[in-house]
Amino acid sequence: MATPGWSRLQTEILNLYRQRHILKRQLSTLRTQITKNPNSLESNRTDSCHLCMKPLTCSQTVPLRYSSAVIANYKSNPFSLVETEVSTLCDKIKQKFVSEKDELKDIADYYFDGKGKFFRPMVALLMAKAVNFHNTSEDSIWSSQEEIAMIAEIIHTASLIHDDVIDGSNTRRGKPTVDSAILAGDYLLSVSSVALARLGNTEVVAVLSQVIEDLVRGEFMQMGSKENENDRFNHYLKKTFKKTASLLANSCKAVSILGNSNEDITEVAFEYGKNVGIAFQLIDDLLDFTSCEEVMGKPTAADLRLGLATAPVLFAAQDYPELNPMIMRRFNEEGDIEWARKLVAKSDGVAQTRMLAEEHSKEAIRQIRTLKQSIPRDSLEQLAVILLQRQK
Repeated sequence: MATPGWSRLQTEILNLYRQRHILKRQLSTLRTQITKNPNSLESNRTDSCHLCMKPLTCSQTVPLRYSSAVIANYKSNPFSLVETEVSTLCDKIKQKFVSEKDELKDIADYYFDGKGKFFRPMVALLMAKAVNFHNTSEDSIWSSQEEIAMIAEIIHTASLIHDDVIDGSNTRRGKPTVDSAILAGDYLLSVSSVALARLGNTEVVAVLSQVIEDLVRGEFMQMGSKENENDRFNHYLKKTFKKTASLLANSCKAVSILGNSNEDITEVAFEYGKNVGIAFQLIDDLLDFTSCEEVMGKPTAADLRLGLATAPVLFAAQDYPELNPMIMRRFNEEGDIEWARKLVAKSDGVAQTRMLAEEHSKEAIRQIRTLKQSIPRDSLEQLAVILLQRQK
C-alpha cells in the first residue's frame, strides 16, 4: 500500500507533467505566431504577454529577445542561449594568466584549449539568465555573474589536475596529463582566488571559498571507507556532493546572489545545482562500468583500480555481500577488480544508480520550476533531463 508521502510525490510528478504539457502547447503557439509574422509579438506586446499569452497586466513582461531559430533549438540544445558567452570564455580565462614563469602559463593554456565541455560555466550562465529574468524580467547576464562562470571553470580544472596527481592518471579528456601538475593546479587556484577577491562581494567570496574547502574534505573522504555497510552509501553521497556537486551548487548560488535574489531564490539556485551535480556524478560513475576508454577519454574501471566503491558497487553489494570485504580492502587483492566488475554486471547496480540519478534530476526540475517561466529556466529543466542520457 502506498504511503501518504509517496502518494503526494506521485501527485507532484503528475502536476509537473501537466504543467510541462501546458508550456509546450504555449511554446507551439508562440512558434506558429513568430513563423507567420516575426514582428507580431514586438508590435503587440502591449496587448499580451509573450510568455503566458494572457492580457498584459504584469510589469514582468519584456519584448521578445529570441529569434524563432533559437526558440526552436533550445529544447534540443539547452546551452544555445549562452553559446555566445561560452565561445569567448577560454580567451577571457587565459587573459587572467599572468606569470613570470612561462611554464606555468603554458601549462594553464594547455588545459584551456577550448575543447572542454564547459558544463559548469554553462550551467552558471543559464542560472544567471533565469534568476535575472525572475527578478527583473531581463535575461541579460551581469559581468560579475560571467566572472563566476569563469572562476567555476578554473576551480574545476585545478581540481582535475590535482586529481590526476592523486590518481596517477596518464590521460585526461584524451590528452596526456602534465608532469608539473601540482604547481599548475595551485597556480589555477591562485588565479581563481584573485578573480574572486576582485568581485568585492564578501558573501560570494565565502560561498565559493566553501567549494575549495569541500574539494579538500571530499578528497579525504574518498580515501576512507566505512566499516558499517549502512553508513557507506551516506558517506559516498556526502563525498559526491563535496567533490562534484558543491561547485555547481555554490556557483549557481553565487550568480543568484549577484542577481540580487532573495534568500528563497538563492536556495532554489543552490538546490538545483546540488541535485544536477549529484545526478551528473552518478551517471559518470555508472559510465565507468558501461562505457569504454575511447569514448570516455580516460581509463574505465578507474574507480575500482583506485580502490573506490561507487554507487553501482554499493548497490550490487546488497545482492552480493562478498563485495563487502573487497570494498574494505579497496580491491587491492589479485582478481578483486575483475570479480567486482562481474558482480556489478550480474546485479542491477547500474540500473539502480540510474534510477537514483533520475530522482535527483526530478528534484532539480522541481526546484527550478519555482522560478518565473522563461526560456532560460526551461533550458535548465531540459538540462536536468539530457544529462541522464550522456555517454561520456
